[in-house]
Amino acid sequence: MPQGLTSKGAATRQRIIDGAAVLMRQSGGGVSLDEIREATSTSKSQLFHYFPDGREQLVLAVASHEADQILADQQPYLDDLTSWRSWHAWRNTVVAHYKRQGRQCPLRVLLGQLDPEDTGGQSVQARLMDSWHGKLAAGVRHMQDQDLMTRGLAADRAADVLLAAVQGGAVVLIVTGSTGSLEAAVDLTLDQLRVHP
Repeated sequence: MPQGLTSKGAATRQRIIDGAAVLMRQSGGGVSLDEIREATSTSKSQLFHYFPDGREQLVLAVASHEADQILADQQPYLDDLTSWRSWHAWRNTVVAHYKRQGRQCPLRVLLGQLDPEDTGGQSVQARLMDSWHGKLAAGVRHMQDQDLMTRGLAADRAADVLLAAVQGGAVVLIVTGSTGSLEAAVDLTLDQLRVHP
């Protein structure tokens, strides 16, 4: 819960963020505060109570929400990468997420509305990548401990490669509209990590 907010206040703030996220996904980001107020049944005073710095602060909050959603969409598998069945289910979940998303990444659209030098936007991206990387590394480490993945590559480095495969595939998807590169990159990486009899 955000610091200084009651549970009711936190729920109201989250309702505004959720509503703004839906509108921004539908429109590609170009949504006014008045449209957000109308869609979320929020008064102007309420909106500026929770987001005193205005639209940029709200966009940043929605970006953080979208970043959290990227990880939530990979559950329950991302937190339980302890077998090849879980890894393949995670892979399929990631591919399905990007197929649904298509060429327009909500997080990318939102961050594109902020100043490139904005430290808040950079922090949202860094937090997402750090959390995602940590979960992948934990999964690799567990598999290595069970001798199911090669120990020839440190877990952190393997997580770097997996994350790069997903992110690189997502960029190609935005350009081409196809998840083929994403699927190939993740599949080849997992095959290289697998201990073959």
